[in-house]
Amino acid sequence: MARNLSRFHREHEKYYSEAPLSDAIALQRIARTITALAERWSTVERATQTSPSPFAGAPDLNDERAIETSGVLFMEGAGEPVEIGRIEYELETQAGRSEQSGEWLAAAMQTSWEVSEALLSYPELADLLAERHRIIGNNWRNAATSQLIARYLRRAVAMIRRVDFTPAALRANLAGERIAAKYLYAAAEMIAHAADLGVESAVLTHEDERRWRIFNERLGAVSGAEHR
Repeated sequence: MARNLSRFHREHEKYYSEAPLSDAIALQRIARTITALAERWSTVERATQTSPSPFAGAPDLNDERAIETSGVLFMEGAGEPVEIGRIEYELETQAGRSEQSGEWLAAAMQTSWEVSEALLSYPELADLLAERHRIIGNNWRNAATSQLIARYLRRAVAMIRRVDFTPAALRANLAGERIAAKYLYAAAEMIAHAADLGVESAVLTHEDERRWRIFNERLGAVSGAEHR
């Protein structure tokens, strides 16, 4: 059973050493978009004259970085850009995936910890017991990290939803205390930190590769000796 777990869970971890990096890139892109809007709305003066065309871009509300990165375009005759809803959806989707994987991984590591106690009966593995338990510990940390990422992303969505993204509301905000920018700065920081946590998780998984290799080699040797 130990060899089975070592073989297939090691392969499983190879996927999860890469997936957090892809997710982190997507989150950083969203964070950059939101930060760009926050920076613009912190300093720009609201437009007093606007184009009569409903498809004209709002010069005071748009930031070219946000358009280039995520396609967020404010138009004079439109309401909230559809890309804002898409960003919220992407964050919620990633939060759901992260929460589910964290719950599964935590349960799996609880079982692995209990099962690994049987390895103490094999003196041939004594010098590698810490390595095996370190793998489990790192995965347990990753499980908690995944759940924390989900919490950060959901709270970031709640912050974004405190902002009314219609041009009229945003221009009224520019004339006041510019609260919209403050909410967006906070949301962007939460999202960026979630991305950083994902990268840290991938680093822990990468560190386990050598541990898996030497542990699997020893398991093979012990198993072969038992069958001779």
